[in-house]
Amino acid sequence: MSTDFLALGIRPELTAYLKGIGITHPTPIQEKAIPVLLTGKDLVAQAQTGTGKTLAFLLPILEKIDVNKSYTQALIITPTRELTMQIEKEAQGLAEQLDLQVVAVYGGHTLAKQINQLKGKPHIVVGTPGRILDLIRRKALTLAGVSKLVLDEADQMLHMGFLEEVEQVIQYTAASRQTMLFSATMPAKIRSLADRVMRKPIDIRLKTQHITLDEIDQLVVETTSDEKINKLCQLIQEYHPYLAIIFCHTKQRASTLTLALAQRGFQVDELHGDLSQSKREQVLRRFREAKLHLLVATDIAARGLDIEGITHVFNYDIPRDADTYIHRIGRTGRAGETGTAVTFVVPGEQYYLRLIEQGIQATIQKQKNAKAGSSAAKAAVSRTKPGEAAKKASFNPHKRAEKKATPHGGINLRSRRKPKTDQPSAGKATGASRKTSRRSRSS
Repeated sequence: MSTDFLALGIRPELTAYLKGIGITHPTPIQEKAIPVLLTGKDLVAQAQTGTGKTLAFLLPILEKIDVNKSYTQALIITPTRELTMQIEKEAQGLAEQLDLQVVAVYGGHTLAKQINQLKGKPHIVVGTPGRILDLIRRKALTLAGVSKLVLDEADQMLHMGFLEEVEQVIQYTAASRQTMLFSATMPAKIRSLADRVMRKPIDIRLKTQHITLDEIDQLVVETTSDEKINKLCQLIQEYHPYLAIIFCHTKQRASTLTLALAQRGFQVDELHGDLSQSKREQVLRRFREAKLHLLVATDIAARGLDIEGITHVFNYDIPRDADTYIHRIGRTGRAGETGTAVTFVVPGEQYYLRLIEQGIQATIQKQKNAKAGSSAAKAAVSRTKPGEAAKKASFNPHKRAEKKATPHGGINLRSRRKPKTDQPSAGKATGASRKTSRRSRSS
C-alpha cells in the first residue's frame, strides 16, 4: 500500500485535509483507481460498499477541475437521495480546500431552491437521475462542459429502474468526457451500458467480499413467524447495540415492526420510500447523532448509507440473494471496525439461506435458541469494551460505548440516565403513525 495520498498524486492541501479527519492511507480501491483516473482514462470498478469508492473518484476529479472556469465540470449520478447527500457532504469538505463549489440535486426538495443554487455555476453537481433530467429540461442545468462523469452504485440504479434515465442524462454531456462507473456487482446490462458509453475503460475488479465480511460476526437465528418479534427484542436487550439497523422487505412491514417495537418501549423509527424527504432527513440525523439507536429500514438503506457507529444489523426478513445480504450487513463492520449481523430464518426460508451461504462461500453459525448470556451475545457486548479502539480519529464507537456501558436495549439516552429501578416508558414511533400516502420516488 502507498505511504499516503501524496504518493498517488494527490496535492498536499487535500492530503493534509484527509489527515486532519483521520484518513492517512488509501484503501485498495483508492490505490488502484486514483492513478488510472489521474491519467484521464475511463474506468469500470467493481467494489463493494464500505471500501472507499467515494474518495477513489472524488480525489481525481478535484485534482483536474479548473477553479477559474465557472461552469459544471463534473457530474456524479447516484441512485438515492441518501447517497447523493452523503457524497455532497464528503465532497464539500474537500472542495473547500480548493475554493470549488459543489451542489446536490434530488427529489423531495423544492426545485426553486436547487435552481437558485445552480445559478452559482457550481463546479461539481451530485444528483439522482430523475431530478437531474428535470433540471436539464428546465434549462437550469447545463452539462455541455462536463468532462468528468461518475455513475456510482450502477447496479442499484439498474435495480431501481433508472438506467434509461441515466442514459438520457449521459446524452447531454460532452462526448470527450472521462467516464467512471462504480458498481458492487456487474450484471450484463451494466456491462452493456459501459460498452456503449465508455471508451476502452480500464477494468478493476476488487475481491472485496472478505473486506466487507471478515470483521462481522454473522449469526442465523432459526425461529417461527410468531416468535420472531420476541427473539428480536431479546437480542436487542442482550446486545444493547450502540446503533442498529433492522431490515424488512416492505414498507408496510417496516412500519408495522416499528410500531410493535415502540409499543414494547424501544426508541425506534423507520426509513423507507413512503416518507417525505424532510422526514427521512430528520430520521437519519437523529440516528447519526445517536439520539435514535434502532432504525427499521427497507433496502433503500442497504446502499450508500454510510453511518459511523453501526454496531449491529438485524435481517428481520431474510434477504433473497447473497448480494442483498452482503450490502445489508455491510452497514456494520466498516473501515476496519467490527460488527454483528443476525439473520432470522423461519420455516420455508432455508432455500434463501443456502443461496446466501453459497454466495458468500461460507457457512453461517446457526443458533436455534438465542438465550441470554449466549456466546454470541457475550461476543457482541465485549466489542463495546476498551481495547478495540477505532482507528478513525473522527469517531470511536468503542469509547462511546465505554462511557455508556449501561445496557439500553434501544431506549433513549434520557431514560438510560435514570436509576436502575426506573422502568422504560414506551417510546414514540415517530414515523409509524404518520406515513405519507403518496409514494416519494428516490429521484
